[in-house]
Parts: sequence; structure tokens; C-alpha cells
Amino acid sequence: SMKKRKITDNIPLKIMSVAIAVVLWLIVVNIDNPTGTNYYTLNDVELINKEYVESSDTIGKMCMPEQNQDSIKVAITATKKIRDKIKVTDISAVADLQQAVSLDTNPVMVPITVTCSVPGVSPSDIKVTPQNLSVNLDEKETQEFVVNVSRGDTKPGKDYEVGSLTASPEKVRITGPKTLINKIDKVNASIELDGNTEDFTQDVNLTIIDKNQEVLTDSEMNSLRIENNAKVTVTAKLWKIHQGVQISAGYVGTPAEGYQVGAVRTVPDTISVAGSAEGLESLADNNNVITIPEDSIDISGESEDVEKKISLTDLLPDNVKLTSDSSEDVWVTVSILPAGSREFELPTKNIEVKNKPKDLQVTFETAQIEVRIKSDNKDLDDLNNDKDIKASIDLDGKKEGSYEVPVKIVLPDGYETVEDVTTEVVISSGTAVDDRKENKE
Repeated sequence: SMKKRKITDNIPLKIMSVAIAVVLWLIVVNIDNPTGTNYYTLNDVELINKEYVESSDTIGKMCMPEQNQDSIKVAITATKKIRDKIKVTDISAVADLQQAVSLDTNPVMVPITVTCSVPGVSPSDIKVTPQNLSVNLDEKETQEFVVNVSRGDTKPGKDYEVGSLTASPEKVRITGPKTLINKIDKVNASIELDGNTEDFTQDVNLTIIDKNQEVLTDSEMNSLRIENNAKVTVTAKLWKIHQGVQISAGYVGTPAEGYQVGAVRTVPDTISVAGSAEGLESLADNNNVITIPEDSIDISGESEDVEKKISLTDLLPDNVKLTSDSSEDVWVTVSILPAGSREFELPTKNIEVKNKPKDLQVTFETAQIEVRIKSDNKDLDDLNNDKDIKASIDLDGKKEGSYEVPVKIVLPDGYETVEDVTTEVVISSGTAVDDRKENKE
């Protein structure tokens, strides 16, 4: 008779087949969605609860960022489907100062907690190395700094200059770890001028420069507390340029016996200034002339020309300044001649050039030269610059280069020169016009 089969028959075989099925199922699932570990690198760990060390028993300490804090490595273990969704931006790391084991070590070790916003990743799936952020604590210090305003290479519009740049507030208080505060060299506010011709105001963020002239890093900035949230308002006042302002100069005293004063000249003879509306108005009331006080130049007892350098800076009206490309100084020359003589200006184009070198060009460095002439019995008013004064130079044997050469002057009877006259000439091959400067040096 046939045996009835019981469910308990062949148990080992049955167990085996179920096990094989499970294993096969696991293999299939795992080939499809295996568990594995991905690695990520994070460069910033946010330090939280910094106030805790400022207010706790270690009173008045602040966090000093570690120099070149190393990045941290994060390992996340999860199935492939979850891992494929994780981007490094989904991972964040914080170090909570309140969790530090001890505040008395140096540096203080602050545990790092990493979270991942992708669903299905639990804290136990995440490993981080190192596990702690090293934080240095330092005495708390507060200092005041002046705000420097700069505009870099930016420029106002044509015919305008920057009259003034001011920051509000003009100075800021900064609180932070002493070591970092002592590193600060200056606090800058930069504005951009973009061809502006009217006064304007801009809100800007402060930049802090250390003593190596480098900008503070983000972590250093985050370790500081800057009054007014590191913001200032900068106002640029733009002044109009006025060209052709005359310079007037005089002198005091009398020259030596037998001498007289010829002309008074200034170099430059006109200057450009920039000014506010009120400033330019007060200049106009003065006929656009800047007068050098006469007692700046004393010629008492002099028998030769007197030359003096005068600074213009203090002579300008309020709210007027020299343009940025002008020199602050002006040279004043008072020419002193023997009594009964006079200075005549002779155009250099009237000078005859003898023995001009072949195939070379001759140019005069100035448009005119001064010739000092006297007469015992003739009237100097009768002497005509162009007709009566004959001048020549002789360039015999001269090659390319720059020379100061004597000028031979021939005058009508009864007139004579007071002193020898020279002129500067440049001899060049004509193509090398740009070399004039070099040759002169």
C-alpha cells in the first residue's frame, strides 16, 4: 500500500531549497541594489554655540579659527538606490561647542556631527574622520578701526575729480580673539565710480586686511563681531575740473646796486584745479588767479636770477584742490639784470643753423630763448626782436645726440649782450623722434 506523505518528510531538503531561494533572492536584490559605502570630503564645519565660551566660566574667551583647518572625510553606508541620490551638498557638518568634553585643553576638541538630508540615511550610517574639530580659545578683545575708503582704479566722468570720499560710520568697533584682532592692519570700504558726475552714496561691506596685506578668510571673518554688521555707507563728492587758472607771483626787496628786476615767471604758468560749486565760485571772485604771497620771494641784494619752489597746496581756496595729475609745486623765477638792460625773447625758429650735419634733423628744445641786452646811449625800445637780433649756432662736427650750444648774437651798433646765450638742440636721424627723451637723459 502507498505510504501517505507527511509534511515532515525530507525536511533537510526542504530547508535547503528555501534557503537557496532566499539566498537567490538576496543575490538578485543585491546585484540590483547592493549595500556599499561612499566617501565625501567637506571643507567647512560650522561651529555653533560660540557664545557658550564667551559667557561660560572661562569668561571672555573667543574662538580662534585653526590655521589651515583640514577638511573632514565622511563615509556613508547605504544601499545603492539611496547612495545614488546623495550629493555633497546634502551633507552638512556642525561642531557644537557645548558638546566639548573640556574647555581647558588647548586646542579644545569639539565633536563633529554630520547629517545627510537624503531620506533613508540614519545617523548610524554615517562615519566621520576626524571626529573632533580643534578649536583654539583666545582672550576676547575689542578695538576701534578707522574705515579707509578707496575707489580702486574707478574714475568719475570726464571733467570731474573726486573731491572727497567719506564713510559713515567713520570708524568701527571690532570684537574678536586677541590674536586675530592684533593681525588686523586696516579696514577698507571700496566703492565703484562709474563715470559719475554727481555726488553719490553707496552701501558697502567692509573688507579687513591683515598685516601681510591679505584679506581675512571667511572663517576669520566669522570669528569676529563687527559693529553695524560690517556695513558702511560711503559718500563720494565729485568736483568739477577748472583749467587755465593763472598763477601770479611777485617779490619783496631791491636787488644789488646797479641791478634791476626783469620779468617774473612761473613754471607752470597755469594750473588745473577741481572744486565744489562754492570753491570754484570763490576762485572766480578772485578772477581765477592764485596769488603767491609776495613775501615768499625776497630778492634783497641779489645780482643774479632768484629761483624759488613754492607749494600751492596752502594757497588754494577752501573746497578747491589741484587735479590729481598736477604737481603741488610751482617754480618762480625773478630775473635780475644789470641796470639799463632788458630781456628780449627770441624765437628759436629765427636762429640760423650753420654746418648742419648731413641727412640729420635739428630740433630746438624750446620755442624761444631769452637774450639780455644793454645799451649805453641807445633806446632799448627801438630794438626789434625779429629784425635787429641776428642769432646763429654752429654744429660743425656734431653727430646724433643732445647738445647745449653757444648762440652767437649779432646786434646793431650801440647794443651789446649782457651775458652769453646758449640753447639746447637735439640732432637726430629723423625717424627716431621718440628717442629724444632717452638722448636727453
